[in-house]
Amino acid sequence: MPILDIQAIQALLPHRYPFLLIDRILELEDMRVVSIKNVTMNEPHFTGHFPGFPVMPGVLIVEAMAQTAGVLVLNRIKNRAEKLVFLAMIEQARFRKPVVPGDQLRIEVVFLKLKPSVAKIHAVATVDGVVVAEADLMCTLSDRAPAPE
Repeated sequence: MPILDIQAIQALLPHRYPFLLIDRILELEDMRVVSIKNVTMNEPHFTGHFPGFPVMPGVLIVEAMAQTAGVLVLNRIKNRAEKLVFLAMIEQARFRKPVVPGDQLRIEVVFLKLKPSVAKIHAVATVDGVVVAEADLMCTLSDRAPAPE
């Protein structure tokens, strides 16, 4: 059973279709989180990214990692409804195997460093236990602007 389903993820993150790239949170601990991204042929990027051989763009895999990190960061703060998490830096990104429709990405994120408004994390994405991508990311917390009236 997921720890957080898609509705709970949407309550935490501001992302929506087509940019919400994680489907479930399977594990959520103080310093670690595991998410799932089901990769389907119905996703809009597949119509133009290598037609005839659809491959998930690496930048979207990194974005799914960053969204998973956002869940981990927001889980640690009390006033999470008032904050947004932004991707600030990508280091040591490696893409090891193509991700194609039908794959299920399992993304594991752990904190490397944690400060009040900045987190450095390490993320690893696997498909069927095989590493397909990994990166070190930095995320920053920012105040959420009030909704316009």
